This record gives sequence, structure tokens and C-alpha cells, in this order.
Amino acid sequence: MRSRGVKTLGPVLAGLYILAASGCVGTTGQIAVETTFPTTTQAVTAPPPTTAPTTTGPPTTTGSTTSTVPRTTTTEPPLPTDELLLERIDNLTADLASKSVVASGNGYFFAQNMMYRHTITVFDRDQRLVATIADTVDLAAFGFDVPSGDYQGAPVEAAFSPDGRYGYVSNYQMYGPGFGPGAGDNCNRGEGQNSYVYRLDTELLGGAASPIDQVYEVGSVPKFLQVTPDNKYLLVSNWCSFDLSVIDLESGILVQSVPLGRHPRGIVVSSDSATAYVTVMGGSDIAVIGLDQFGRANSSGDDEPEVGWLKGIGANPRHLVISPDDQTLYVTLNGEGTVVKVDSTTGEVTDRVRTGVAPRSMAIADDGLMLYVVNYESDTMTTVRASDFEIVQTIKTAHHPIGITFDTESREVWVSAYSGVIHVYAQTERDS
Repeated sequence: MRSRGVKTLGPVLAGLYILAASGCVGTTGQIAVETTFPTTTQAVTAPPPTTAPTTTGPPTTTGSTTSTVPRTTTTEPPLPTDELLLERIDNLTADLASKSVVASGNGYFFAQNMMYRHTITVFDRDQRLVATIADTVDLAAFGFDVPSGDYQGAPVEAAFSPDGRYGYVSNYQMYGPGFGPGAGDNCNRGEGQNSYVYRLDTELLGGAASPIDQVYEVGSVPKFLQVTPDNKYLLVSNWCSFDLSVIDLESGILVQSVPLGRHPRGIVVSSDSATAYVTVMGGSDIAVIGLDQFGRANSSGDDEPEVGWLKGIGANPRHLVISPDDQTLYVTLNGEGTVVKVDSTTGEVTDRVRTGVAPRSMAIADDGLMLYVVNYESDTMTTVRASDFEIVQTIKTAHHPIGITFDTESREVWVSAYSGVIHVYAQTERDS
């Protein structure tokens, strides 16, 4: 029986570490941007951080275009994002096939390359390649009751601790002794085997040791994950287990598996860490989970978690973000091609906009004024003004955009496409 929870590697290296340090429907008034993607050029590899040991391996390289919009430094308050436009400043290529790209908050961007590359690619804010991390670990070395040897994952999504030091990466499935064929996206409850989440220490990036320093066992086909703002819990949606893993980060113990229904995916947590909202993509609802209930009996006197519901939000809710005041949820409806605005208390859908075919992931600006949505089948990224749900820009991307992130310090938007490109967009002032 495999032990559940976290395992710490200690002095043992976690496998091989560095491998190499259709049109969108919008609204009147939108700005259409048809972007071309020039041939990439070699970019400088980032030097290792001063806090990490210097690697003795060969230098790494990445393809990148030269920036066309220089980043400026100012002490003036930033302009509201709804007064700005996005302009592409870079295309990054580094043997990518990224399901997601996620900003750490402390200067790094993690791109998860699934089973197509078995890697996590890390860039810095200057678009330099920092590391390409193999998803290979020895689960036995982390204390799991499995034969010793190399096990590969399939990195899907990432989330970071509030201070940005630790990244948590979900693996769609595992490959190695004892692991059979994985369950597919059309799985039924309980199909497939439990998989694992890796913790990566960003202070070890660029060093000889693997940054993968802890491993957590979760459910079958884990997809999205989120760290609560108080750094207490790691929440993981398990696509084929039909549940949510709740891991206490101080102890590393799985404290609860919350049954949710067919294909849970997106997760967002209120700023006070009191409430988690989880989309259940196999239906039309959003689960509402009070996070203060774990470790105590519920109102029924037992240990079963209580789950509330925002009902009838729309077909196949996939991803969601929350407004800075926690009053509004913004949800992509993959089955309808729309994004909806939802009252987080009542569940009332107060507005909607059609952004394109199969809107997948979404990011929200730091000031809460703009939304950024990737439309998988339209090969576009749409920017939406949160106040009135008007489309501001429709920007052509590489084929099958799937991941998107907003970096608070630079205010850049990064978009990953399955076709092997990460686009980087800067905020620019509108022409007067």
C-alpha cells in the first residue's frame, strides 16, 4: 500500500535534473490584432542565481525574438490595465509543448510540457531560459512503497506558494514500474492510478541538485492546483477520481479527499483563504468549499466534507478567476464558447461574452480590470474589460493556445500554445 501525502527527498537526487540548463466572435469596437511570428533567434541563457550552486553541465539555449517594446522602470503608479493594450514583445521556443505557463511571482515562469516532452521549462522575466527540468524522480527515494528506479511524470499545471519560492506541479499520470496505461480525458470515476504532485524549490534552480524536493500522492489524473493565500493548504483537482485533494502544507498530510462529480478542474480561493471554488467540467456547476471545516466534524457530526454549489453556470465550466474584492467569479465555458461573470455569493450569472471557440484558460490583471482569455480552437487570445464585458482586443496566436498567466511585477501576459511557442505581451499605452 502506498503511503499518502508528502515525501521529502533529502540528499538523494531526484532523477535527472537539468537536461539543458478559426476567427473569434467579438463585439463592436474591439481591436483586432493579426500577429505574425518571425523566425526566432538564439537568446542568452540566464546565469544561475547567486543563492544556488553553479551547475557544471553545458550551457542551455533557447530561441527568442528580440524585444520590440522595451520595458521601462517608473516610480509613478501604474496605469489601470483597462486603459492599456497588449503588444507582443517576444516569442519563446525551447523544445516546448506547454499545457500551461505560470508566473511564480518572484521572477520565474514555469512551462509544463506534459508527456510530450517530460519536462518543465523555466524562464525569467528577461525571457531567458533558466532551466529545463526533467520530470523523472525515484519515488522510492522519496519514501513511497514502490520499487526503486526512475519514474516519469507528465507535467500539467503549476501553482506557487505566496512568496513564490515553491512551485507545485501536477502530473497527468506516471510512467514506470507498476504504472499501467493512464486513463484518458473521457474517464469514468476511479479509472487510472493515483498520480503525484512535485514541489520545486526555486532557490535550487541552476544548481547541480534537482529542485524537486518533495512529492505528494494525489488522485487519478490531477490537473489544476492552487495554494491557499495563507499557505496552509494545497488543493488539487483530480479529473478521473472526481474529487479534490486537500493537503496540509505544514505536515504534508492529505487531510481530505472531497467528492465533487465528473471531471473537476479549475480552482480559485478567496483572498482570506476561507472559501475554494472548483469548476466541475462534466456538468454546469461550481462547487463551493469552506476551507475552515477540515480537521473538525461538520454540522452533521461526521467527517464528511460539506460542499455547496453555484448551480447552472453554463456548459462545461473549465477555468475561473476571482475579482480582488472576492465578489465576482469569471468563468470560461468551454462548451459554449463564452466567458461569464458570476456573483460569488448567489451564483447569479450577471454578464457574458463570446470570446471564441473553446475558451480554455484565463488570467486576471492585478487591478482586476481586465481579463485575458485563450481560445483553443480559434487560435486567439481575447482581452475583456471586466466592468462592462466588452472585448478590447482579439490577438492571433500560434496554433492551439492553452495556457496563460499574468505577472504582477512586469504586468506582462504570457501565452503558451501546444504548437511549441510561448508568446510574451507587454502593456502599452493607447494612441491618443
